[in-house]
Amino acid sequence: MATAVEFGLDSFGDVTADAEGNPVPYAQVIRNVVEEAVLADRLGVDAFGLGEHHRDDYAVSAPEIVLAAIAARTERIRLGTAVTVLSSDDPVRVYERFATLDALARGRAEITLGRGSFTESFPLFGYDLTDYDRLFEEKTELMSQLLTEDAVSWQGSVRAPLTKQQVYPKTESGRIRTWIGVGGSPESVVRAARYGFPLVLAVIGGDPARFAPYVQLYHRALAEFGKEPLPVAVHAPGFVGETDQEAADLLWPHVRVLFNRIGAERGWPPMTRGRFDADITDGAWHVGSAATVAQKVARTVQVLGVQRFDLKYSAGTLPHELLMGNIERYGIEVVPRVRELLAADTTSTS
Repeated sequence: MATAVEFGLDSFGDVTADAEGNPVPYAQVIRNVVEEAVLADRLGVDAFGLGEHHRDDYAVSAPEIVLAAIAARTERIRLGTAVTVLSSDDPVRVYERFATLDALARGRAEITLGRGSFTESFPLFGYDLTDYDRLFEEKTELMSQLLTEDAVSWQGSVRAPLTKQQVYPKTESGRIRTWIGVGGSPESVVRAARYGFPLVLAVIGGDPARFAPYVQLYHRALAEFGKEPLPVAVHAPGFVGETDQEAADLLWPHVRVLFNRIGAERGWPPMTRGRFDADITDGAWHVGSAATVAQKVARTVQVLGVQRFDLKYSAGTLPHELLMGNIERYGIEVVPRVRELLAADTTSTS
């Protein structure tokens, strides 16, 4: 088990704060994200993912372009999205952009397809939210065909049909590694299995163990659809500090800004420190010293039986300098400890 698990880092390109607490300009945030990815590559982290958003608290709306810049400065780290909002994009253009990225990255490109947790992209690109489910279903079907890199014939209701259409460029490997990201919908889990996509579970609230039924459902669905076993990954937030207390104290003011802003839009109550601490102790947040975070990551991997863990290392206005420290501790201290814990567990149960 220990050798099979990959460890990644994800960012949404959150607009961070400077030393005086002022928002950092979007351009600088994007340049900082590139530096963060370069550090992750140097430390041996397996994968780096960038989310796509179209709102003022995130700087990255075109992750493929940022990933291409990262590809030019890195050697081994896999470069993907977290997520690509397929519903409000065109699958043909998504394929073309990522096939181009894959060429620049020498085969390291990945895609995670999803519907996104925000809806700003729908009116921005002229889509009706009443078509939310139909858009993703039809476009996922088309994307599954495009990824074969064969001639595509497809017809649906959300875009023009294709008849024996070739799409370029072709990749050197013949396929771009592509996942489907799921936030907790059984229907989405089954869809990923039906189209033969590996699964990413966004564990952003509650005990990660509560997602175990979704992993079981996914494996059952793969078998029922006659598919080969495929990997499952977890995306979860976290922060690594010198001590448990320092990590929580440094993260808290930035998480409060993030959650209270989103909460005001969605009708949630204000985030309290007590609730935040509870989320660290018993919930989705992987926060604390390197030893504490390693223990929690190992538990998440074990209880869900996943093949990859991606730490969402950015959080609201958390400054770039703290993000770099978070990445450094994750790569140098947490990942090796997790591998040791998983190896010890495998040895003790064999």
